[in-house]
Amino acid sequence: MAFILFISFIILLRIGELILSRRNEKWLLQNGAIEYGQKHYPYIVALHVLFIVSLLVEYLTTSTAHFSLFFLVLYLLLLAFKAGVIASLGKFWNTKIYHVSGLPLIKKGVYNYIKHPNYLIVIAEIAVIPLVFHLYYTAIVFTMLNAIMLSVRIKEENKVLKIE
Repeated sequence: MAFILFISFIILLRIGELILSRRNEKWLLQNGAIEYGQKHYPYIVALHVLFIVSLLVEYLTTSTAHFSLFFLVLYLLLLAFKAGVIASLGKFWNTKIYHVSGLPLIKKGVYNYIKHPNYLIVIAEIAVIPLVFHLYYTAIVFTMLNAIMLSVRIKEENKVLKIE
């Protein structure tokens, strides 16, 4: 029962993030934003969908999947950090890469100290979420796949950040 509640929460949270991203995307496009990184974005979506599928499959096929309060608390702390990142970016937060010419980079909140804090959160989430139920295969495999994906993503985003 705990796993069903947890995975449902993860899925609903991801859907909420996509809804917020879509709302912000509309605003960005209305304000002259240009999208970058379209070639790799479908792979990011596939990675995250397969991550959820892997969580389900590993949980259903393992006999050692039990709950870890430590990793649940760590995940909740990550969510609080993510909320701060989203609040700092406001309408500029998105799951895609957009650039609005002439607007300065956001330099408030955690962005005063870290260049890509959202990616640090994603890295941690991909590792921590499976560990809440000791799903080690998903944690290891998707941490590696996510590292590969983010190496592509961050290079693309860094190129966009240098446009101005």
